Amino acid sequence: MIAKLKGIIDTIGEDYCIIDVNGVGYLVFASAKTLARLALKAPAVLLIETVVREDSISLFGFADALEKEWFNTLTKVQGVGAKVCLSILSVLSPLQLAQAVNAQDKASFTRASGVGPKLAARIVTELKGKIVSVPMAEVAKDINMTMGENITPAEEAEIYQDNLAARDDDPAKMEDAISALVNLGYQRLEAYKAVNEAMLKAPEAEMSELIRLALKEFAAKD
Repeated sequence: MIAKLKGIIDTIGEDYCIIDVNGVGYLVFASAKTLARLALKAPAVLLIETVVREDSISLFGFADALEKEWFNTLTKVQGVGAKVCLSILSVLSPLQLAQAVNAQDKASFTRASGVGPKLAARIVTELKGKIVSVPMAEVAKDINMTMGENITPAEEAEIYQDNLAARDDDPAKMEDAISALVNLGYQRLEAYKAVNEAMLKAPEAEMSELIRLALKEFAAKD
């Protein structure tokens, strides 16, 4: 079973790349976010998930450990095949996935090709309460790729873990505050982010204070 490939990028396609490992070319399917970090004729290391079917063996590559863990988690949801999973990972980073699931935000998932409202609802329902994480040493590991974004995998992992902390502190209070903001006209995912930031700063705040702090988060971004 192949777990990692290190070589030279020979070809980059719409949803795949070919990585040359000592003269052998491996066809690896990957998300748009992972492919964006690759460069033709440049060295790269990809974490690999090998998917074995009755009629095929396919390799799926990932830029970091969090993306791979999300792939494994998402494909356990009924109706989410490997290709649909890559479509989701192409539009949502691990951090955004965690936020969307925690906020029960179905709209974020429908941005992915092949994900309709019913499947999006099933994803957020089945994954509710689950934490996707890997050891920080794995996330921070340098995999010798040119980053296509301003944030490094290690920085995103730190933010990712911080954004899960508030939910664990008092999930009922957090949900009530989110609902209050949604009733005021804010989008659910935006409300989740604002309340999450407020709870991280003031975990002991009462409901009214928490909502006030969340509203300040919105004001600060305007």
